[in-house]
Order: sequence, then structure tokens, then C-alpha cells
Amino acid sequence: MRIMAFDYGTKRVGIAVTDPLQLIATALDTVHTKDVQAYLKTYVAQENVSLFVVGMPRQLDGSDSESAQHIKGFVRTLRRTFPAIPVETIDERFTSKMASSSIAQSSLSRKRRQDKALIDRVSAVLILQSYLERRELQS
Repeated sequence: MRIMAFDYGTKRVGIAVTDPLQLIATALDTVHTKDVQAYLKTYVAQENVSLFVVGMPRQLDGSDSESAQHIKGFVRTLRRTFPAIPVETIDERFTSKMASSSIAQSSLSRKRRQDKALIDRVSAVLILQSYLERRELQS
């Protein structure tokens, strides 16, 4: 069973997934927000997914950010569309900045480093890695 994580944005959704043993987080895709439900229906029909993890942006003081309402709507839609798959949210503060930073340090071309879809995928991987690390600490 895989765990799937999302970096939700109003234009694009970065998606990451674990291996079946839930050890390694890997970038899966970046999908236009309007197409994400259809994408997930196809993916879930082919792969066993045990959990959805959604990055929830917070302010420095821990309160919801401006974009939190969009993400809460996405979470409600996930729960309604996939009632058998639990949904958890995780604080995603700074994941986009961390993703941009790690991409900037890579050997990718300048054009590739500025690819927003790549940043969204890497952000989803960071969200999923953070979830896996937190789960490991709690066990």
C-alpha cells in the first residue's frame, strides 16, 4: 500500500508517492488543479493507496495561511471522492522554499530549475518525507 502526498496549489498540484513498503518518497507528477480528481481516480484504480497526505500551509504563528481555504476544499473533495482512503494534513511551511533551494543547488539547467511544476513535485516529496519521518518518530 502506497502513501500519496500533495502540494496543492490553485493552478497545479504536485504529487509524490511512496514505494509499496512506504520507505521512499518519490515525485510522481504535477497535474493541473482542475484535472487532479480524474488523475487520482485513474491512479487509485491501478495502485493500492492507504493514505493521502496534504500539505497545509501555515503562518509563522501557526495560524492558517490565505491559501488554506482552497486546501481545505481539496481535502473535503478527497474525503468525499475516496471515502475508504484516510486523509491527513501536515504543516508544509517553507517546503516550496526548500524545494527551490535544493533545485537551485542541483546541476539542472537554468530553464529546468525555474520549472514551477518541478518545484511542486519536489515540494510534494518534501511533504511526504516529512510525514514519513514524523511517523517514524512516533512509533
